[in-house]
Amino acid sequence: MEYVYAAMLLHTAGKEINEKNLAGVLTAAGMNADPVRVKALVASLAEVNIEEAIKTPTAFMAAPAPTAAPAATQEEKPAEAKKPKEEDEKEKEEAALEGLGALFG
Repeated sequence: MEYVYAAMLLHTAGKEINEKNLAGVLTAAGMNADPVRVKALVASLAEVNIEEAIKTPTAFMAAPAPTAAPAATQEEKPAEAKKPKEEDEKEKEEAALEGLGALFG
C-alpha cells in the first residue's frame, strides 16, 4: 500500500510517476524500495488516468458497511453446520459397527 501512497503523493505534487521518482519517495520515507514492485506499479499505472480513478467511486467504496446483525447470523451458521457433521459421524460409526457385526456374524 505504501507504494500506491507514494505514487499518489507524486501525482498530487505534479511529478511524473516513474521508477526513479517512486523509489526516491519510498527511500525518503525510510523504506527499502523493492525494484520489482516499483516497476510493476509504474507499469500498471502507465495507462490509468489517476484523476478519473479518484473521481469514480469503486464498488468497494460504494458498498454499505456491514451491520452487527449479519455478524450474529454468521456466528450462528457454524453452530448449525456442526450438527450435520455430528450426525454424519454417528452414521459413519453405525455403519462401521454394522460392518464389524458382519465379520463376527
